[in-house]
Amino acid sequence: MKKKSTSDLATNSKTISEFSEKYIQRISRIFSDINKQKIIELEKLINLARIDNRNIFVFGNGGAAATATTMSNDLGFDILKKTKVKKTFKVFCLNDNTSVLTAIANDVGYENIFLNQLKIHFRKKDIAIILSASGNSKNIVKAANWIKKENGYVFSIIGFDGGKLKKISNNYIHIPSIKGEYGPVEDIQLMINHILAHWFQKKFRNS
Repeated sequence: MKKKSTSDLATNSKTISEFSEKYIQRISRIFSDINKQKIIELEKLINLARIDNRNIFVFGNGGAAATATTMSNDLGFDILKKTKVKKTFKVFCLNDNTSVLTAIANDVGYENIFLNQLKIHFRKKDIAIILSASGNSKNIVKAANWIKKENGYVFSIIGFDGGKLKKISNNYIHIPSIKGEYGPVEDIQLMINHILAHWFQKKFRNS
């Protein structure tokens, strides 16, 4: 049976209230299909990076770029502010410096906007959390391949069928979703960020 898309749900709803309820139910069903063990593994990975003083680079395109920005704040300053932990996460979002992004895109191509930043800041055994719906964007694929070659660790949070990034990654959270439908993937990527952030707030307050 073909899964109904968000567009189908909207078309078959008489009011925005009805559509809202259907959309939330759909997000809940998609989230229930995620392998929760993978969230545990990501939590352990980034906490180990904190203990070992490794950098964590987060990045993505479009809506994933916005979530990457949020993640760098939620796991960085927000943890520091709300827990007073002495050693927080060293999280850097590669989407945030528009001067650098536009310079790289203009001079050597958009497919290098993440790779060239990594070449400057990356250290062996650093971690990348890559957010993507399709897993096929050239800029993330190039960055992921380079990180692997440089003895880094790639953890991706991906939708659709996972694309090329699923095969490259050391580990991943797969959000099973209809190809071409970005909203549910981006919603759940942000949810995973907030789950991690609030969990670490609790963990560090109680430590």
